[in-house]
Amino acid sequence: MSQSTQNTTSLTPREIVSELDRYIIGQRKAKRAVAIALRNRWRRQQVPDDLRDEITPKNIIMIGPTGVGKTEIARRLAKLARAPFVKVEASKFTEVGYVGRDVESIIRDLVEVAIELVRAEEQARVQTVAREAAEDRILALLPADVRGGGQNVYERAFDQSRQSGFVVGAGGVTTRKVSVDNEDLRRKLRAGEFDNVEVEIEAAAAGNPLMQIFTGRGMEEMDLGNMLGGMMPQKMVRKKLKVKDALGVLERQEAEKLIDMERVVQEALRRAESSGIVFIDEIDKVAGKDGGHGPSVSRQGVQRDLLPIVEGSAVRTKHGVLRTDHVLFIAAGAFHVAKPSDLIPELQGRFPIRVELDNLTEGDFVRILTEPRNSLVKQYRAMMATEDLALTLTEDAVAELARIAARVNDQLENIGARRLHTVFERLLDDVSFRAPEMPDKSLVIDAEFVRKMLHDIAEDTDLSRYIL
Repeated sequence: MSQSTQNTTSLTPREIVSELDRYIIGQRKAKRAVAIALRNRWRRQQVPDDLRDEITPKNIIMIGPTGVGKTEIARRLAKLARAPFVKVEASKFTEVGYVGRDVESIIRDLVEVAIELVRAEEQARVQTVAREAAEDRILALLPADVRGGGQNVYERAFDQSRQSGFVVGAGGVTTRKVSVDNEDLRRKLRAGEFDNVEVEIEAAAAGNPLMQIFTGRGMEEMDLGNMLGGMMPQKMVRKKLKVKDALGVLERQEAEKLIDMERVVQEALRRAESSGIVFIDEIDKVAGKDGGHGPSVSRQGVQRDLLPIVEGSAVRTKHGVLRTDHVLFIAAGAFHVAKPSDLIPELQGRFPIRVELDNLTEGDFVRILTEPRNSLVKQYRAMMATEDLALTLTEDAVAELARIAARVNDQLENIGARRLHTVFERLLDDVSFRAPEMPDKSLVIDAEFVRKMLHDIAEDTDLSRYIL
């Protein structure tokens, strides 16, 4: 399971930056910093064992206003490395014991994300076998008149295959011991001919019992079904579903039978320890001098609570103990009022790399609208295409949108690239509403159209404040 991760993290820093460039415009310094941090993880795996544990991540503080790409850089980095990733807001921990959360819940969340990540990889690995097993079960449940001739040959063969189960061959690849010879029915099933036939299956009852318990530092929500395992087995109920829906349910059930969850959990813990990434947003909100009373005491208290997990400590989770020594922490904040030097010295020392992100310019907005693989223009084109509406934005329309977004940011609060979302939504408000009924199924948006729809709002500062 770890091989794919190893291959991914062996990208060179230049290759990592190149990959990030496909989604994020500009911010070269921040991309270089995270690329080096990711490459250092690979380098650590190559050094002798006696040095490996001594090499700890060089945590990063990103300094810049909202909407310039801080979170997106960290999230894309984690996706690139196939690493467990969680984002938290430091301000959520300011009132621990009242409405805040226990700081160690960050690590518990990281473990859960890692388990889901590894489970998804395992499900993909067994998908073909699970799909075939689900098809076998569906075909055995089809009414006799649908199967044709009321024969029970398929049912008997299915029962045999069920009893004999599966075997694990070389390389951990699971294969069927008994194959059922009924390719005609299987072909019809795959062609969708049985999609609307109803079958009765056993499926998990909706919802698991949840309980809120007090930990040492706050209140956590825990799933009793997961905690008690076999002591509280999942309740199954009989459901009538159409074949197209039942197939998905049964495929998940068969995949779960083929996955060794103990192995998944152990791999998830290992991966969270060695490649987990925690993004702490709004770190500037908990920075401040200790005045002896008031909210500054709470802020410094949060920093001291964060310090052990950033320094490296053992955190107990319901799946086992996780050490945080090699988790990469990326903190971020605007630092308009506070400065990184306002953090307590111990925490400052644990974030040795600091990068400042640039404000986005009008030219950056033009590139953001068009260049990334998931650009806003591509997103809106795809959404309108679902209504059979071909949407085209001319170059001068994109330039006008960028100009208006940059102007509104200058006049009001600078929210970076997020302003493009509000401007775009306002531009296409009427189109989005009328798209299903529009007789003309093609629309070209040029600069004149943009000015017509947005000029009055963009020029009126008071109106912009409420609408854009």
